[in-house]
Amino acid sequence: MTITIYHNTACGTSRNTLQLIRDAGFEPVIIDYVKQPPSRDELVDLIARAGLTARAAMRDKGALYDELGLADAALSDASLLDAMQAHPILINRPIVVTDLGVRLCRPAEKVLEILPQK
Repeated sequence: MTITIYHNTACGTSRNTLQLIRDAGFEPVIIDYVKQPPSRDELVDLIARAGLTARAAMRDKGALYDELGLADAALSDASLLDAMQAHPILINRPIVVTDLGVRLCRPAEKVLEILPQK
């Protein structure tokens, strides 16, 4: 089974999620999504498969979110996706993909819902 983590090494939750995957006996494909962001189609697919909205998939902490005025509830999903594509750091993390599903792993333990039993 392939496990993929959209990872940010600067994020403690992302590091904890990666460690939980490894502790379960798996070595995932690690995508540094800040350096290699998903395409818009991939991002839309990840969000949909995780059962999220574009807003729920967006990181709402940090100066950039505020500077771009992203708290505005009137912004469309397309506008939020545009912002995430232009600034991948706005994609909430980590997102993990396995054959059992896709999760935004906040808290990190959410990854256990989609890891296969060994």
